[in-house]
Amino acid sequence: MASDKRVHVTLECTECKRRNYITKKSKVNDRERIEMKKYCKWDRRHTLHKETR
Repeated sequence: MASDKRVHVTLECTECKRRNYITKKSKVNDRERIEMKKYCKWDRRHTLHKETR
């Protein structure tokens, strides 16, 4: 299937440890865990979010 190369990942806030976002990533291009700055509605500011398994 064509969608096997793109997987759903959950992003967790590094400050409050809540899982706020679900996104897709390419298994082929991004082998390691992704990190991005996203808005956390509990902290009310942009924080670093890391991929969880």
